[in-house]
Amino acid sequence: MKPALSPTFDPHDERFWDPQDLAAELQRVFSICHGCRMCVSYCPSFPDMFARVDGYVKLGRGEIEAFDAQDYKSVNDLCYQCKLCYIKCPYTPDDQHPFMIDFPRLMLRQRAQRARRDGITLQDRALGEPQLLGKLASGFAAPITNLVNANRLVRTVQERAAGISARFHLPPFAKVTLRNWFDSHQPNPRAGEHGEVVLFSTCTSNFNMPTTGVAAVQVLEHNGVRVHFPREQTCCGMPNLDGGDMSSAIEKAKTNVAVLYPFVKQGMRVVVPGPTCSYVLKKEYPELLGTPEAKLVAENTLDLMEYLRKGWQAQTLSREFPQPLGRIAYHAACHLRAQKIGAPGRILLSKVPGTEIDVIEECSAVDGTWGMKAQYYELGQRYAQKLIDGLRDVPYDAVASDCPLSGQRIAKELGTQCFHPIELLNRAYGLPDVLAASQPPKASEQPQRAHSVQDLKSGSPS
Repeated sequence: MKPALSPTFDPHDERFWDPQDLAAELQRVFSICHGCRMCVSYCPSFPDMFARVDGYVKLGRGEIEAFDAQDYKSVNDLCYQCKLCYIKCPYTPDDQHPFMIDFPRLMLRQRAQRARRDGITLQDRALGEPQLLGKLASGFAAPITNLVNANRLVRTVQERAAGISARFHLPPFAKVTLRNWFDSHQPNPRAGEHGEVVLFSTCTSNFNMPTTGVAAVQVLEHNGVRVHFPREQTCCGMPNLDGGDMSSAIEKAKTNVAVLYPFVKQGMRVVVPGPTCSYVLKKEYPELLGTPEAKLVAENTLDLMEYLRKGWQAQTLSREFPQPLGRIAYHAACHLRAQKIGAPGRILLSKVPGTEIDVIEECSAVDGTWGMKAQYYELGQRYAQKLIDGLRDVPYDAVASDCPLSGQRIAKELGTQCFHPIELLNRAYGLPDVLAASQPPKASEQPQRAHSVQDLKSGSPS
């Protein structure tokens, strides 16, 4: 079923918003998926699709051609954008196959059309602005916010009002954000010996779990890399895409490309300590914007552990690890695999003497905002059970995942802390503890620094 026209995922293309064009593409792709059925175990979308097909066949009504709008909506609602189907599918553009199947992007296109037609739900609006929530709830407000979020009654009211599951283990808000810490941080004297990078911090690392960002900066500087952290960056936009809010995602992409492009133009790489955000910058920004600047930023974006692994291969990374890590249970995040870069964090941690890695390649079924939604919480738990069972089977000293929301599910189900690999690498290098390091010095000790795009444009990057 080769398409008559190449599928479009460009929101600036009129065909992207054409309901009839979308309907034809949905029927074509669903027919191929129904004939293949390899993806039946990856997420709830495919069992739902196949069950509906089989029901129509039994009734003698046909197959995919019998689907109505509700059938397509149900399959779309159950897609949580793990991208595993694209990784495994033999019919993708990456495989140069004439079928040109990209199921995850097709689901995003369908969601965008639904949002334009029906409006964006309150639930998706609430989940779509983590950077705004982070600015309001972190810092001085963090203790009160965290206390409120720990209250079961408040969470129940929140679930009823905004549809955010009262049972999902929300990440805490930081009293000292990564931004606050970085502004008062005194760089390692070695920083700059082996180049410079620009850090795209991610909302979670900045507002919720700054220890990840602190560890990233410390490890990079320890290895002679100077870190720039422009304050104008914002959310990557993936939460907006999850809710079909294409215009907000495009605006965030424009902001981030404008912020990052001057650094990239000077030869720096963008490093991202979160696989969903690094995926979006690499894969979605060129599609969302279609500009040379977006393409250049995408081409020069690396997941943080991917960047460090390249440093290891180039022998610019220190190989002295005074602290063994023991046995690590490592969750291979779906959005790392979607970038087709494997699990660089696992490879680097395995280089630490006295360290053994057990890899669990199973999905957490959180994948952005889907797993936080009340109506899907239990279903997400069921699809994450293979991951949780795999982790329970390992007598570990620590659990690691590059994905912070997967880490939240792991922490909730196992009652243990889940670390980003960079935090464990920070420990292996014997660098300052990230919890202690994230406390800023007294005001009198804080250096005056600037970290803006304007500084870079004026020729004095901070």
